[in-house]
Amino acid sequence: MTTDAQSQAVTDGFDLVIDALKLNGIDTIFGLPGIPITDLTRRAQAAGMRVISFRHEQNAGNAAAIAGFMTQKPGICLTVSAPGFLNGLTALANATTNCFPMILVSGSSEREIVDLQQGDYEEMDQLAIARPLAKAAFRVLHAEDIGVGIARSIRAAVSGRPGGVYLDLPAKLFAQTMDAEAGKRSLIKVVDPAPRQIPAQDAVQRALAMLKTAKRPLIVLGKGAAYAQADADIRALVEKTGIPYLPMSMAKGLLPDTHEQSAAAARSYVLPEADVVMLIGARLNWLLSHGKGKTWGGKDHKAWGGQKFIQIDISPQEADSNVRIDAPVVGDIGSCVSAMLGGISAMGANWPQPSADWLGAVAERKSKNIAKMAETLARNPTPMNFHSALNVMRDIIKANPDAILVNEGANALDFTRSIVDMQKPRKRLDVGTWGVMGIGMGFAVAAAVVSGQPVIAIEGDSAFGFSGMEVETICRYNLPVCVVVFNNNGVYCGTDVNPTGGPDVAPTVFVKGARYDKLIEAFGGVGVHATTPAELRKAVEEAVRSRKPTLVNAVIDETAGTESGRITSLNPTSAKKK
Repeated sequence: MTTDAQSQAVTDGFDLVIDALKLNGIDTIFGLPGIPITDLTRRAQAAGMRVISFRHEQNAGNAAAIAGFMTQKPGICLTVSAPGFLNGLTALANATTNCFPMILVSGSSEREIVDLQQGDYEEMDQLAIARPLAKAAFRVLHAEDIGVGIARSIRAAVSGRPGGVYLDLPAKLFAQTMDAEAGKRSLIKVVDPAPRQIPAQDAVQRALAMLKTAKRPLIVLGKGAAYAQADADIRALVEKTGIPYLPMSMAKGLLPDTHEQSAAAARSYVLPEADVVMLIGARLNWLLSHGKGKTWGGKDHKAWGGQKFIQIDISPQEADSNVRIDAPVVGDIGSCVSAMLGGISAMGANWPQPSADWLGAVAERKSKNIAKMAETLARNPTPMNFHSALNVMRDIIKANPDAILVNEGANALDFTRSIVDMQKPRKRLDVGTWGVMGIGMGFAVAAAVVSGQPVIAIEGDSAFGFSGMEVETICRYNLPVCVVVFNNNGVYCGTDVNPTGGPDVAPTVFVKGARYDKLIEAFGGVGVHATTPAELRKAVEEAVRSRKPTLVNAVIDETAGTESGRITSLNPTSAKKK
């Protein structure tokens, strides 16, 4: 028999949002409190959720996005309306571009006022603005639909090709009440939100036939392969075929970078020389020169080098985006790789290994380049340059393979990617497809929160400036994050001058001798000013050991570095100078 107390029990929009998230295994929110979602953050924390509050919504959004990449569950970013929503929008667009599952949840003004443009507080049609930049966008107007809205957002974020989703929650939704039991029944636990997509058997056989007859095969691993968490099968596929592989930056560690089949040190040789290239979770975008041009043996930037491509991807629309894909294998990466392995195993001893000539040529160039790099790293110039500083970081990452490396910058990004080896998957987090700066501190916070492992963020001084205030967040939550700022006094380097001779410094030059280490000290963290490799080593090793929030201001020769790192040609002026 129902009592009066039970029949009168009610719930509201706040509790329904929180209960819907918890029902689906989401226990962490990244965001920034304010009107109209301040009470949502308070009540979420009271309900046992972890609420990580940032100083800027873009950094909270980046944290949510990379949490999604690491966990395969959508990271949640919570923002206020209008300006806060817009601040989170860059992270949402970046998540969609990079295929990171996240949900940007924003409070908003009332629909009836927004639609008539009557001038509400922070009035903005946020759903319309978000829709072109997200994989999906939804608005919930009634409390009884909160369960559906969150369920649809979760499914959209993680199914198929993952991406960013926007969920709009107008302010008056939170105060709506309904019967508690009816509210509980309205919530949805999403069943199989990212179902397996099995590749067609004829597609698998076509790909295997092409791979089997290749004379100079190459495997390219993208961050989609890392996201799939099919690590054992991917390694088995590489090792059983004996094919050299090239990891893209966030795929480093799927197999140890020191693996004998890694062709990373011979990249400029294997890309134009390979005759059959199998892409696993990698797209032929600008990071791979669109599959054509001189990088691939073409005569100019539009010319195709003539390779045949096998592409394993969950999206059929990705095939033929730049060059012809001769053998598309469409499905989730785990299922596709498993099917490929099954076909190879069925052939047993009849599966051919790559020719000795091809393997020998790759090994020869790899050996020469590694030796050349070793000579460069062995030098100890004064002041430090990128190579001597990264020689230290390389040793520390090797000694701490479970630590997570966050990396952004121009030269700081490029040199770190090529010098610092990774031993385990999903331990390197960087700027990804867009190459966007400002991901550093958001990624670092999320990596520490999600993994509980030490995080080392290697930052260019310019890149650090985009999110540097979040060192306060790192200190507030006492996270085991060590930020290393490579300080060369400017964007790319600190040597540009004002051609007019006027009092303003050049646009790329920062304050000389800036002490970034003092910034974290203001919030109770450990700041270290390092001018030598020995000082850098001591500071970072102590930070990893102590797990205390630390910022190391690593002073680099201001003449070190080149404009835009290795993508100078994308700057029209620089291209004309060549």
